[in-house]
Amino acid sequence: MIAKISHGSSLYGVLAYNQLKVDERHADVLFTSRIIEPQGDNPYTIGHLSRSFGDYLTTNRKTEKPVLHISLNPDPKDCLSEERFVSLAEEYMRRMGFGDQPYIVYRHNDIGREHLHIVSVRVDETGRAISDSYEHGRSMKVCRELERQFGLVPATPKQWKEGLPLSPVDYGDGNLKGQLAGVIRPIAREWRFRTLGEYRAVLSLYGITVDEVKGEYGGREYHGLTYSATDREGNKVGKPFKSSVFGKEAGVAALERRMHNAAAWEKTHKEVAAATAGKVAAAMQTAGHDRAQFERELMRQGIGVVFRQNEAGRIYGATFIDHAAKAVFNGSRLGKEFSAGVFNDLFAGQDTTGLASQQHQPEHSHTTEWQEQHTGYRPDHKDGTTQNVAAAFNLFAPVPGGVSGDQPVPPQRKKKKRRKYGRQQ
Repeated sequence: MIAKISHGSSLYGVLAYNQLKVDERHADVLFTSRIIEPQGDNPYTIGHLSRSFGDYLTTNRKTEKPVLHISLNPDPKDCLSEERFVSLAEEYMRRMGFGDQPYIVYRHNDIGREHLHIVSVRVDETGRAISDSYEHGRSMKVCRELERQFGLVPATPKQWKEGLPLSPVDYGDGNLKGQLAGVIRPIAREWRFRTLGEYRAVLSLYGITVDEVKGEYGGREYHGLTYSATDREGNKVGKPFKSSVFGKEAGVAALERRMHNAAAWEKTHKEVAAATAGKVAAAMQTAGHDRAQFERELMRQGIGVVFRQNEAGRIYGATFIDHAAKAVFNGSRLGKEFSAGVFNDLFAGQDTTGLASQQHQPEHSHTTEWQEQHTGYRPDHKDGTTQNVAAAFNLFAPVPGGVSGDQPVPPQRKKKKRRKYGRQQ
């Protein structure tokens, strides 16, 4: 198991991120500790949760980043019941010194595996900071202890070093370049994809897009890639970063080699594509004409899907991402029964707004040549001028997140009452 700990200043940002997943039925509220309970059967809201943390934040003395956002990531092979997930989260928070803090635990299943997100605060009721000294080392030790206690698959040293498994980019969480690097580098280095469109599809699951930049500016020819964070609709947010920021492996030449090698690998590992096709077929049979259920069924089996739609809502592309094999397959390559036209007929008139479905993206052919991809350069959807092209080849500092949604008014809290909202089983 790997724990990833983030400190921030925007409570609203982390609550909104998790609430979005709940609204999309890609997450549910597993349980809470010392959080004000909604009345009756009302679900938690961002405003309601903000009041639970409000008095802690208003008494904060000098901690610049008092908001705590933790993700607990068991190995995909670990199948944990709800009760074991609850115990795992409680034990982790207690051993890390946050057991008496207010916190809420979300169970996510948006990137092919179940994992937990925990939102809390790093200051106590008197406003004093809870020590984060040697936090990374202590967290590693606690995770090792919990792996033994719960019989989990141990995380490898390589996973700890590289920060795997991956987490989606959260624009409001700060350090945008670092977040992008944490996803782009391992995907470019380890995943198998045969076109830029397939590479873009797997990046989109983590809130990232990539564009080919090709042309002439200031008398100089350029040919490269830029990477940008995206919002829930797939629109770019913040400034783009040129590929060299993330190393040679994220650039054109390295990705061309990766695509060529993936085509050769696929010929000698036909069983991987066959297994993925079998899972897709099973999900189609179970879900029928319900697109949301189809996507959830695939997620439970470790398969992501990206549908591409035009402005009229017609599905013209389907790409499947096998997280366990780290392989990406265009639907028509798995078989004609998985082509875009089949899914357009199956899910006519339906739409989802989650990361699993990207809309209004340029159509791509299914050949293996890099040159098939002519995406153009659009770092800002409202401005396609040459200034943007020039800007793509500079390094930009990340833009700070939004204002906090902190609210005071601290009614009495209840301890560790379990509430379930969101994703339906």
